[in-house]
Amino acid sequence: MARATLTISSKNYSSWSLRGWLLCRMAGLDFTEQPVDLDDPENRQELLLLAPSVRVPRLNHQGVQVWDTLAIAEYLHEISPKAKMLPAGIKARAHCRAVSGEIHSGFYNLRSALPMNIKAKHESFKIFSGARPDVARVKEIWSECLTTYGGPFLFGKPTIADAMYAPVCTRFRTYAVELEPQLQAYCDTIFAWAPMAEWCAAAVAEPDEVLELEVEF
Repeated sequence: MARATLTISSKNYSSWSLRGWLLCRMAGLDFTEQPVDLDDPENRQELLLLAPSVRVPRLNHQGVQVWDTLAIAEYLHEISPKAKMLPAGIKARAHCRAVSGEIHSGFYNLRSALPMNIKAKHESFKIFSGARPDVARVKEIWSECLTTYGGPFLFGKPTIADAMYAPVCTRFRTYAVELEPQLQAYCDTIFAWAPMAEWCAAAVAEPDEVLELEVEF
């Protein structure tokens, strides 16, 4: 498989970059990271969701450019079917796509109230009322998947859904969101997952002068 380039942003703050990076690692893609310059006004405008089209993360591979996270996931699934990024069985695949799409397009209040910040850790944190239904819905999705497919990942083995929900695990840890044992075990599984552990170590090592953006991206 030819070497590819993945454009990403801050490893500490960028949940979408984390998703795209995990997907590429899951697919076994040989890729080079290409960080954007957060001091560049155009990059900041794009990352703050002020540009017409947000294109980070962006995958360049064999002349193909893909910049939507779910589109990246589907592209990688097509070119690397042996990676089994979707579960076996049409019902499970549909379920995986549905929960992945839900986190991709929704949960605005959760994103706003609990922005990703891997370095930070609060002993306690009051979640504003508007975000609580989002937190409850994530817990519901996780519980249903873990009960249905037996864990330790949402669909038994790592899939696209785990890449999509991995940033939520970091948020729940950062903001001390209380989880029942089954859900805490899932978060522990995600943090112990080799590519996730690698990303988190790099996030912690990221220079402190990296500017936290005003809007979650």
